[in-house]
Amino acid sequence: MPSAIRPWINGRPARGRRQSGLVTRPWDDRVIAHVELATATDLEHAIAGAAAAFPVLRALPAHRRRTILLAVAEGLRSGRAALGQLIADDAGKPVTLALGEVDRAISTFIIAAEELRHVTGEVLPTDLDPRGEGLTALTCRFPLGPVAAISPFNFPLNLVAHKVAPAIAAGCPVVLKVPPQAPLASFRLAEILAAAGLPPGGFQALHLPIPVAERLATDPALPVLSFTGSPAVGWHLKGLAARKRVILELGGNAAAVVHSDTEQLPAVAARIAWGAFAYAGQVCIKVQRLLVHRPIYRQFTRMVVAATRTLVAGDPRDPATVVGPMIDDGAADRVQGWIREAIGEGAKALVRGRRRGRLLTPTILEGVRGTSKVCCREVFGPVLTIAPYDEWDDALATVNASEFGLQAGVFTRDAARVFDAFRTLAVGGVVANDIPTLRLDHLPYGGVKASGFGREGLRDAMLELTEPRLLLWKP
Repeated sequence: MPSAIRPWINGRPARGRRQSGLVTRPWDDRVIAHVELATATDLEHAIAGAAAAFPVLRALPAHRRRTILLAVAEGLRSGRAALGQLIADDAGKPVTLALGEVDRAISTFIIAAEELRHVTGEVLPTDLDPRGEGLTALTCRFPLGPVAAISPFNFPLNLVAHKVAPAIAAGCPVVLKVPPQAPLASFRLAEILAAAGLPPGGFQALHLPIPVAERLATDPALPVLSFTGSPAVGWHLKGLAARKRVILELGGNAAAVVHSDTEQLPAVAARIAWGAFAYAGQVCIKVQRLLVHRPIYRQFTRMVVAATRTLVAGDPRDPATVVGPMIDDGAADRVQGWIREAIGEGAKALVRGRRRGRLLTPTILEGVRGTSKVCCREVFGPVLTIAPYDEWDDALATVNASEFGLQAGVFTRDAARVFDAFRTLAVGGVVANDIPTLRLDHLPYGGVKASGFGREGLRDAMLELTEPRLLLWKP
């Protein structure tokens, strides 16, 4: 068994001995690593190191920060195959999807390097006020300081990259609580960041117990909290972080609406099946609620069922696999219980998933009550609910009848309907003629209502991590 992975503090593994935990493959429970659990003292050292690194990182000229970001992208590219396998083993993500995640992380660092050219400041008019005649006004953006980052297991590399890349570009160190179910990609990224020339203390990675981790939300030395995860935890931490800049990405129960004028229905059905069940639905913008115009409801439902049955479920190391295991037994038990509960309330299973270990194959339910957990809460598993609607307005109202509002997909050839959805839907993003699972990493991303607060996406994240400062100059 290899030696335990230690907390990454100030550019290297921390010294000393700590309690360690096992990291196992979700697929077969095989032990793949030991990771040491960081202590309160470790976190104190990490925060102090990040505070010391802040003046160093913020003083780096833009071309140096750009060089670091591009070197990280190259480090990820050169280790692509190994990283993909690491994510497949650590997070149970099918290896083809894991390699796609590595590719997205590479793009994330490259885009952050390019956004350094654009997130700057502006020259403002002063003579709109008579007192401003002859004055010059300009703004520049300055980094807020070290960032407390908390990231989940389901994208253990690219969601971390979405916190780290814009922070480096902005000049902010990062103290990361690694996802406990899938920590290995974070520590590999730490090595790549160090090799790329990031100053010591610019990135700290710790496997933290929850009572210790709450300091990330309360310590004034960390003026920014960036959290991706469950709504209950996210809003709790926001309540603790009273005087911080807070960015929350909290998931949802994303809907897709398919109108009868939609073209290429078989291809749309296949895309929806993939969006509902890839990676066992452990994606915050997976298709959870499918609403279909009644004139095509039966026809399209059969297409979705048929497409779902073609998805390969099994070992994430198999390149053919689309539906891998749930991350742990508790997650599989919860989803299976929600399915049973919905059926007990009258729902009909058009496809009924089967359980083998942590592998839970896809389930499609119709006739689901709006109050059933599989409909009104975030299922985060391989479950799709499907229902008909009569009028476009009815469909939009059903999408909005949710406490969440992250992304939604609408399928129609009618531009008026697209813009109607864009104006009406209370979500962070509307995707027209594709699934809500689509995210382009450079675009603004985040939710409303219970789905979050603030925006990620490279440019928007850099704006969140900086603040404008005004220079008013009288010659």
